[in-house]
Amino acid sequence: MKQCEICGKGSIMRAARKKLRGNYNPTPKKRKYPNLQKTKSSSGKRVIACAKCIKRLTKA
Repeated sequence: MKQCEICGKGSIMRAARKKLRGNYNPTPKKRKYPNLQKTKSSSGKRVIACAKCIKRLTKA
């Protein structure tokens, strides 16, 4: 599954609600994925992490 190995962030289902002439127009649900990238952890092994965790790793 597409999931961050550090924080466990995964995909979610989200539906957009568009207002059309005072009523909400039914729109289909879409699956949203996190921004996952391959990077090296501090121990030197390769992990798949989200962009937020990569930023946190570079600061620490």
